[in-house]
Amino acid sequence: MNFWVAPGGLHIARAEIDDAPALAKLHAQGFYRGWPVADFEVYLADPKTTPAYVATDAKRNISGFAMLRIAGDEAELLTIAVDPKKRGRGLGRALLAAAIADLTMSPVRTLFLEVDETNASAIALYRRFGFADIGTRKGYYPKPDGSAATALVMAAPIG
Repeated sequence: MNFWVAPGGLHIARAEIDDAPALAKLHAQGFYRGWPVADFEVYLADPKTTPAYVATDAKRNISGFAMLRIAGDEAELLTIAVDPKKRGRGLGRALLAAAIADLTMSPVRTLFLEVDETNASAIALYRRFGFADIGTRKGYYPKPDGSAATALVMAAPIG
């Protein structure tokens, strides 16, 4: 099993199915419509298709995670979330770096993602990893006020 170093005395490891409740909780803290635990259980049951990575301490207290979906030589960053109390410390960067490092050992050659076009900090992070804009999806992210935000679609080469 691979482990990667993360800030704050944490490390990054592959997620396990027992992590589903913690991932659902973190996701709900970061997104208007968080995914239910059952969805995470389904994803985590198939780590070859939907690998996930957790930033955790030695007691498996999870502070963040990233989840991918792999299809042939392409992958998509499905979601990435960091505990609101631990944001701004490099955990998102460490999670993305670990996921990309793992992908370099696979047939994947391109990583795609969608991000709310108003999420400047996430967009800056993705650009540092070589992601470039390839399109938009209008009305992609629902907002609490009933409106919908546009998603910026980005892609980066792997390997």
